[in-house]
Amino acid sequence: MNTKFTIPAGHNYMINVSEDDELQYWAKKFGITPEKLKSAVRAVGSSVATIARYLNKK
Repeated sequence: MNTKFTIPAGHNYMINVSEDDELQYWAKKFGITPEKLKSAVRAVGSSVATIARYLNKK
């Protein structure tokens, strides 16, 4: 994956994958499917910054 994701320092956004609007928004923002986003949340938790780091390593 060549896309790098950056989150402003000091922000600790959490993704609630139970909320469809939120799930769709963040999946689109990361350029992945909602299913892959749910998998990332299961793997590393719901922090946007942590998910971004996880996706950048893949």
